[in-house]
Amino acid sequence: MSITTKGGDKGQTSLYTGERVWKDDQRVDAYGTLDELDAFLGEAKHHLSNLELKELLIKVQQSLYRVMGQLATKTGTYPYPLCEKDVEEVTETIRHYEDKLQLKGFVIPGSTIPSAKLDICRTIARRAERRIIALSHSEEVPAEVLGYVNRLSDLFFILARTVEAELGALKYVEKPNNCG
Repeated sequence: MSITTKGGDKGQTSLYTGERVWKDDQRVDAYGTLDELDAFLGEAKHHLSNLELKELLIKVQQSLYRVMGQLATKTGTYPYPLCEKDVEEVTETIRHYEDKLQLKGFVIPGSTIPSAKLDICRTIARRAERRIIALSHSEEVPAEVLGYVNRLSDLFFILARTVEAELGALKYVEKPNNCG
């Protein structure tokens, strides 16, 4: 079976349920942005030396497929939806790393290549969240999807800071001098 079907040659694509929509549909834009995030996570993993963090990114990638599947399902029910437990797990993970780090102010992102890759993931996650919220204005989006995607940018932020701390490269924003 070929991945080239020619079915999208006129600007439409199929959702999970087989329903055809335009490729610039808000739903396609939302899960397409998550697909972009997934690709950048794939790259970020190759820059990490911490195996625990690599495994965590793989787990996030697996969850992203479930989120994308839910977003690609307009009618009917997606068989592998996120649940509240998924949102709670990512929240607990964020708190775990926050407790270890004890950040003391604003940080300068991207002090290392691995943390810079995670910061790119953070900004793509925020864009994906905006796309999903835009979709939610006209169509129902499960609360678990909104909660999970909202947590992702926080997760990538704290993981980037964790990497910087491990490498002794965590840099805080200096307090500005007064103009007077």
